[in-house]
Amino acid sequence: MSEVVFIGTSDAFGSGGRRQSAALVRGPSGAFLLDCGMTTGTGLCELGIERDEIDTILVSHFHADHFGGIPPFLLAALYEDDRRHPLRIAGPPGVSNWVHNLADAMGYAIEDRDWPFEISFDELSLGAPQEIGPVRTHAFETHHQAHTFPHGIICETGAHRIAYSGDTGWFDDLPRLVAGSDLFISECTNRVEGFEYHLSLEILAEKKSLFDCGRILLTHLGSEMAERRDNRDFETADDGLVVKL
Repeated sequence: MSEVVFIGTSDAFGSGGRRQSAALVRGPSGAFLLDCGMTTGTGLCELGIERDEIDTILVSHFHADHFGGIPPFLLAALYEDDRRHPLRIAGPPGVSNWVHNLADAMGYAIEDRDWPFEISFDELSLGAPQEIGPVRTHAFETHHQAHTFPHGIICETGAHRIAYSGDTGWFDDLPRLVAGSDLFISECTNRVEGFEYHLSLEILAEKKSLFDCGRILLTHLGSEMAERRDNRDFETADDGLVVKL
């Protein structure tokens, strides 16, 4: 059996007092993170999840609320966990440079330390399946700020298929790309349309009949969405929610 644990479900601003984007997926071959926002370390500790359990971090794009937690994760793995097994970090093209530059900017330079575990980087290829640690991935381009190299990610673990939108506004190919998923984790920052690079409850409700997924859960909730988690159109995720597949 696979399961998803939502570590953080807010937008970039921590709306609703919740943590930023991260979800842990446990499958038969190991565990991986979908994104690692800046508050991920706090969430893992609060939920009693050991960093050592995580084999791979998948990054959807290069906004800090989606990958800003990686340098502190690495330091904690080194100094707190005495980690010895490899960690793979996968993301859009240039992921190694982005993580190294971020670590430098935060004062946590990666190259200045002797790591007792291997840190490797994989670049997600659009449209091509890849085996990355415990998961088989398939990445697709989304409609978000281009300079962040936005990707959605299809994850196959065991017999289950999970689709993750990352950050995106509406684009017509989205339902086709996530079709057949047991679970579609979709961002829904806004209640009504108004910003082209994020999805809204309004547009998702209008397009709901186009989706062929076993279950849809909304995350990356902005301030208005954080107050409307009881909407009848979709389920919404909160920090700490566990979903069995």
